[in-house]
Amino acid sequence: MAQRKRTPSLDSMIKFFLKHYNIPTKKDINRLSEKIESLEKTVHKMATAPKSGPGQQRAKSASDVVLNVIRNISGGASFSDIKSRTDFDDKKLRNIIYRLNKQGKIKRKNRGTYVAS
Repeated sequence: MAQRKRTPSLDSMIKFFLKHYNIPTKKDINRLSEKIESLEKTVHKMATAPKSGPGQQRAKSASDVVLNVIRNISGGASFSDIKSRTDFDDKKLRNIIYRLNKQGKIKRKNRGTYVAS
């Protein structure tokens, strides 16, 4: 007796087409939706997180550090004094001094000596 061929069920055909053509299922879409919601919550937490408040100090910039050193030395600060107190390399220190001079925050007393304005 010859065996009959079984026709595939509708469910198996649908599963085959979903896999073969990479069509997302409802379960896949729900999983993606949950991930998107968790990311949105994280972004919202970061956006509403308190910034530096009145009790917190902000980090000082290199220019602020150099300006404070120049202000604390009476009679003018020499380049070597500033360098020894800040431990910045020569190029960085020269750029900071140039920028502070352009902004009018310091003045050159004479060559290599700076005073706060």
